[in-house]
Amino acid sequence: MVKIALTLLFLAVMVGIGVYSRKHSRSVDGFVLGGRNVGPWLTAFAYGTSYFSAVVFVGYAGQFGWKFGLSSTWIGVGNAIIGSMLAWMVLARRTRLMTQHIQSRTMPDFFGTRYDSEGLRVVASIIAFIFLIPYTAGVYMGISKLFELGFGSALPYEFWATLMAVLTALYVILGGYKATAINDFIQGIIMLFGITAVIFVVLNNQGGFSAAVAKLAEVASDKDPAACGQFATWFGPDVKSLVGVVILTSLGTWGLPQMVGKFYSITDESAVRRGTVISTIFALVVAGGCYFIGGFGRLFDTPPMLPNGKLAFDTIIPQMLANLPEVLMALVMLLVLSASMSTLASLVLTSSSTMTLDLIYRDKKSEADEVKSGEMDDTVAAKIERRKVVVMRVLIVFFIVISLMIALKPPHFIAQLMGISWGALAGAFLAPFMLGLYWKGVTKASVWACFVWGVGLTVANMLSGMFCGKPFMNPIDCGAAAMLGGFIVAPVVSLVSPKLAKDYVADIFTCYKK
Repeated sequence: MVKIALTLLFLAVMVGIGVYSRKHSRSVDGFVLGGRNVGPWLTAFAYGTSYFSAVVFVGYAGQFGWKFGLSSTWIGVGNAIIGSMLAWMVLARRTRLMTQHIQSRTMPDFFGTRYDSEGLRVVASIIAFIFLIPYTAGVYMGISKLFELGFGSALPYEFWATLMAVLTALYVILGGYKATAINDFIQGIIMLFGITAVIFVVLNNQGGFSAAVAKLAEVASDKDPAACGQFATWFGPDVKSLVGVVILTSLGTWGLPQMVGKFYSITDESAVRRGTVISTIFALVVAGGCYFIGGFGRLFDTPPMLPNGKLAFDTIIPQMLANLPEVLMALVMLLVLSASMSTLASLVLTSSSTMTLDLIYRDKKSEADEVKSGEMDDTVAAKIERRKVVVMRVLIVFFIVISLMIALKPPHFIAQLMGISWGALAGAFLAPFMLGLYWKGVTKASVWACFVWGVGLTVANMLSGMFCGKPFMNPIDCGAAAMLGGFIVAPVVSLVSPKLAKDYVADIFTCYKK
């Protein structure tokens, strides 16, 4: 009854905020960016809650905690330092200024305007839409597995996945970005309290931190049963793979449309500075706590084997929480529900706005010019704005249905779904987006080359696994390679390909002189 009551209350508040925020979602800017007037606390929490979902808590923390032991905590630290603090310091101010100057509302729109190419805009929107789907499916999987544990087999996995899809669609459709930002703030507070409570109780059940580490030191290595202690060290049994995971999960956020989009809407530069501090602390507590707890997974029951002979890593965290008191289990479920719904909201809003503004309606700037010149009156322009919002709402439903279908019959572990999504998106977008904010010399051809590199490497690796039985790279390592490789591809191609018109680029960079 406690779990049911708290869950229903939480969901009612989320939907209520969606209803309250309807007045902010009537225009495209209001629906997608909250009117570009969102403060540091809401933006920082929106960034953090979109970053960390059930994919991290259930999928990544369980799998990599089992693989690396206590050293998996470094993944959370990397997420806080690289994925949050440095991302805000390097990207936030310049993203806000340049996207406002060129009237960009989405990342594909940025590529199209910054590099003067309608083709880049269209292809980027298709890439974003396609590869946000597996990530969304992974989020459904994570939250549904934990809810199935919390409420028992009477309400199966499929029920919870469908319920989350319906409720997320409801409050995003009603309130747009403003609703998601307010909900993210509430959900972020729940996440902070929830992960702190889980750490305390799980360690207390093992006799405290020292006793838990001592038990972990007695666990034998997978490769050498005679060797013990690797899982209790701060560098773990596989430093190379650990670094790959840190790169993927930390640097990857710099090139994800749903993450970078948070910088479009922040109010001013003082808000950027405050948001940097808030976001970093939030990530340190939530991500650091998730991976820290996951590192003790081997002290609990061994996860069951799947038909393919691999361990069911997605069951590790649910098993660790299976014997929690009812009240704390209710809090954990709200923690995962909060993390997942905020991420889902960000993903579906990003995908629908990208498809609407960058594929269906690609005449934004011509409309603005027509209004200024008097060729189009304000009434007609307002009707077009409302029509775009309606199309985005319809596409939200379409996107959720597709990702839900994948989640109901998933082809991979949660972590692998996320690796495919992040690898393709960040591999294609990260280098040309970041370099485009700082360097005038990035060329159109180099952006195309990054698109081919990031998507091509990820898809080739995925297809090799499907047709050859085994991919030539682990999806996690492949994603990290795709991201870092873009910073080689973009400069090299830029040096040997035609440059954009100097006057055009100079006008774009005037935004930093104001």
